[in-house]
Amino acid sequence: MSSGEFAIIEQYFSRSSDDPDVLRGVGDDAAVVAANGALAVAVDTLVEGVHFPAGLAAEAVGYRVLAVNLSDMAAMGAQPRWCTLALTLAESETTWLEGFADGLYGLAERFGVALIGGDLTRGPLTVSLQILGTVEPTR
Repeated sequence: MSSGEFAIIEQYFSRSSDDPDVLRGVGDDAAVVAANGALAVAVDTLVEGVHFPAGLAAEAVGYRVLAVNLSDMAAMGAQPRWCTLALTLAESETTWLEGFADGLYGLAERFGVALIGGDLTRGPLTVSLQILGTVEPTR
């Protein structure tokens, strides 16, 4: 998605986080977080027509990709903190991107999860989200 990629990221995916542990977030080459203690890490990929029906509302897709990862954090007894997003789109349609971002950020704000980075490219609709959470270390 080249030069348009940066405009899309700036417009839809760079809502600031008030998390003081996010030292570098969206817009840098890599995210940097101050993580004290143990981390739980999970990732899920959703493919249109496989994991969700074609034409599903964009807001629902954004919500769903985070929700499945939040479930993984809960299963591990982890406090979700940060996520990264890899989004593959056939086209960069404004209405779809707005809905997707609203669904993702709406749920993220409820659980205190900050989007700290990711990737955007062109292709069949595929959404991957990696989530990181803090957890009490166990042996």
